[in-house]
Amino acid sequence: MKKGSCASLLCALVVVVVVLAEARVTEAVTCNPLELRPCLGAFTSGQPPSADCCDKVREQKPCLCGYIKNPNLKQFVNSPNTRKVGAACGVPFPTC
Repeated sequence: MKKGSCASLLCALVVVVVVLAEARVTEAVTCNPLELRPCLGAFTSGQPPSADCCDKVREQKPCLCGYIKNPNLKQFVNSPNTRKVGAACGVPFPTC
């Protein structure tokens, strides 16, 4: 193999790796508090969260600061039961 073709192959490989890495990063979560519906009972009554609830809490973790900053959602996100659900699901309460 010539030096030029090795360099071209290496550049192409680097481009592919970068594109694939960016594709994983751009798999964004859609921030929608309605996605947390499986947690409604746990949020309102303090009952233990279901596995489905914990999955949704983990999925929505990147959105929690946005929910806290939303005046319509802040009181719900900051409630003691919501904090208990997060702790039970292994999702620490965010510092925003």
